[in-house]
Amino acid sequence: MSNYKKAYIAGGCFWGMEDLFRTRPGIIDTEVGYIGGENDHPTYKNHPGHAEGIELTYDPGKTSFKGILDYFFRIHNPTTLDRQGNDIGSSYRSAIFFQNEEEKVAAEQIIKIVEDSKKWDGNVVTTLEPFTVFWPAEPEHQDYLVRIPNGYTCHFERFEESFL
Repeated sequence: MSNYKKAYIAGGCFWGMEDLFRTRPGIIDTEVGYIGGENDHPTYKNHPGHAEGIELTYDPGKTSFKGILDYFFRIHNPTTLDRQGNDIGSSYRSAIFFQNEEEKVAAEQIIKIVEDSKKWDGNVVTTLEPFTVFWPAEPEHQDYLVRIPNGYTCHFERFEESFL
């Protein structure tokens, strides 16, 4: 497991993002949680400033950080500020939590590619935020759509073809 890396992103309700990423090539594990907020040990009912995010454990021999971000921009709308589908508020913001300068540069490059593609109406509002702490969500939120296949999601593949 020492060769695996982690990526942290947020793009609306964490259930839908987790469900789509779990089957992607190179993704080893997914976990939903809270990131980028004000309090320690946030909960679903108390997570001020935190985004509903996902922690992706991936094999860099099978996928890349840029590849993860490419898919990220195909499964959520990065042009809606603090909103995905029916979910409204900063918890549902589009954000990339970079762990180092290399990830930040890669994220900036992908955002420019997505912007320049004009596939989305409007400008990308995805924020780049330094990674601090990822707090796993409560057990009932993990693997939610596996346990409840007809549960709520606003995520789906909007574009089959890669931005890259």
